[in-house]
Amino acid sequence: MESGLSLGSNLGDRLANLRRARDRVAAIPGCALRAQSPVYETEPVGVRPEHQPQAFLNAVLILDADLVPETLAGRLLAIETEMGRRRGAARNEPRVIDLDLIYAGSLSIRAPDLAAPHPRWASRRFVVQPLADVRPDLVLPGERRTVRQVLLSLPEAPGATLLAARW
Repeated sequence: MESGLSLGSNLGDRLANLRRARDRVAAIPGCALRAQSPVYETEPVGVRPEHQPQAFLNAVLILDADLVPETLAGRLLAIETEMGRRRGAARNEPRVIDLDLIYAGSLSIRAPDLAAPHPRWASRRFVVQPLADVRPDLVLPGERRTVRQVLLSLPEAPGATLLAARW
């Protein structure tokens, strides 16, 4: 099943963190990397003022996954932990890596530990911009607009600046 993942990093060597995460995701048994977006530098969203200067790098990966979404999400969490992500009490803290399942085929999942499509995907330029680069005509479950149309509806800020077309 085609699945879309969002990657983000705002600590350390951010581009190296994205590359390492991409390679680990591609190595998950039962997953095949089909597409990757360019990398964008993006303004942090929903962070405390002291973390505002720590810009993120964000990208999207498209996979063919033979795994059920819950298993894939568990593998993504394991990669985050292996790469040094520490989850604190506060949301949106700086992180070495953040891996989120944006969608899993045409499934609509609402469970305590997993939601797909991601409930806030359409309001986040740092997800929509790179997703539009690789799947502009995709319509996710629960949405009537294409990803391209969602992108055009978003406000300019917070912004996303192209950093690397290839990585």
